[in-house]
Amino acid sequence: MSTPADTRWSEWPAPAKLNLFLRIPGRRADGYHLLQTVFRLLQWGDTIRLRAREDGRILRHGDTLAGLHEADDLMVRAAKLLATETKSAKGADISIEKRIPAGAGFGGGSSDAATVLVALNQLWGAGLDIDQLAALGLQLGADVPVFVRGDNAWAEGVGERLAAIDLPPAWYVLVDPGVHASTAELFQAPELTRDAAPATISDFVSSAPLGNCFEPVLRRREPAVEAAFVALARIGRPRLTGSGSGCFVEFDDPASARAGLATLPAGLRAWIAEGAARSPLHVALDANRLQGRRQEAQGTRF
Repeated sequence: MSTPADTRWSEWPAPAKLNLFLRIPGRRADGYHLLQTVFRLLQWGDTIRLRAREDGRILRHGDTLAGLHEADDLMVRAAKLLATETKSAKGADISIEKRIPAGAGFGGGSSDAATVLVALNQLWGAGLDIDQLAALGLQLGADVPVFVRGDNAWAEGVGERLAAIDLPPAWYVLVDPGVHASTAELFQAPELTRDAAPATISDFVSSAPLGNCFEPVLRRREPAVEAAFVALARIGRPRLTGSGSGCFVEFDDPASARAGLATLPAGLRAWIAEGAARSPLHVALDANRLQGRRQEAQGTRF
């Protein structure tokens, strides 16, 4: 029976994201919706555990979402895609500590896939650069490249045209209303605004109310989302993230965020997350590389 190449597991962050606004200014000729948004990465998310194998097997350990077959798991698909692209004979054991709720628009599945791509590229010594990894990520989902690249970003196209953007420090009160929003159904909603006036970075920087095109749709369809907005409106300006049901209020400092959180109804699933200047995944990647160089240097001394 084949055994893992290494008994050691490594841990890698898979950060959540927020869409600080989201608009649809039109469609492409093939019917895909054109988007405009700003992605904000967070210092909070899932934790992926990986262990390289020499037998080529990709194994998912632990619980999965109900009804999700292992072959459809984005982390497994990401690992297999990387192995195929690089013609690697290596495999991996994969497990996850899941914190990001599914269907809430916080980017959990996309971030998990990106972390597997980026981390296994290093653990396997596959040698792909960030552009190659982002291109692979796009095959898995439109949001995956922003997590691969690791920068807060202005995004256009179907979400794949990214321009890194500096964002000020911020803390967010996040709410999960417990509704699993179907992205496919929302994009098909007849009341969805698909011809919004194109926004500019200047509009965003000047704090123009650019909105989220899915917000009115979900607030009308889902009482739990409407209730979350009503509660959050008491502490600031609530916004929806992505095409999910998750919503948030932004604060300039952690004390204000804590004060806002303390006034929310007890039954609301709410918590605080800090905005990231750079993806925690890439911070961990740099630390892992530094540790590897130190180990190599120590090895040459003896």
